[in-house]
Amino acid sequence: MTAFRLSTAVADAFPDTLIALVTATGLRGHEPWPSTAAALEDLERQLSDGTWRPADESDPLIEAWHTAYRSFGTNPRRIRPSVDALGRRMAKKGTLPRINPAVDSYNAVSVRHGLPAGAFDLDHVTGDVDIRHAEGTEEFTPLGEPDSVEHPKPGEVVYADADGILTRHWNHRDAHRTRVTEDSTRVAFVLETLHAARDGGVLKAAAEELLGLLAPHAERTHVCYLSAAQPHADA
Repeated sequence: MTAFRLSTAVADAFPDTLIALVTATGLRGHEPWPSTAAALEDLERQLSDGTWRPADESDPLIEAWHTAYRSFGTNPRRIRPSVDALGRRMAKKGTLPRINPAVDSYNAVSVRHGLPAGAFDLDHVTGDVDIRHAEGTEEFTPLGEPDSVEHPKPGEVVYADADGILTRHWNHRDAHRTRVTEDSTRVAFVLETLHAARDGGVLKAAAEELLGLLAPHAERTHVCYLSAAQPHADA
């Protein structure tokens, strides 16, 4: 079992943070996931006919992350929160990328609800995961760049395990080591908001939607929540 912990310092800096931790075990990533395919196609159809658009930086959901990024020294217009980058890409191209069923599922939920999302292959996580401020000495290898090594800036919010950094700039980019593939069978997905009082209902609806996409292709699914009041959960 892998513990996820929200550090006291991050909880103090962002006291209304709420993170949904959705875990799935026994995932079957090589079979068809028709509900995920339909969810992607539905979003693309709504965008095409003008009945829906992804949230942009004028939306309070995205603006909150821009403010958070600036607070720890990241320019959010150069290095964007994941949902902001995904929504901009979709608005420009009219489609969402197809990576693999598990990743496609959280991408669809993320952009539909305007919430950052990510995932970790728990079989490649070392020890527990802390959401904390970087010290600046840790190493990070970006997704898709297995030969690259970066060092987060001191004070940057990161997800980290015993072997290094799993995300940079809170949710801008995931690490290559813990990437989710068709072969991943034990995965932790995260959905995040900085304003639980305002957007907690949106987060919980998104978590349930993600569970609905995952459950037909997993032996077991579960959701729990991290917050300042409950800073520890097991995946």
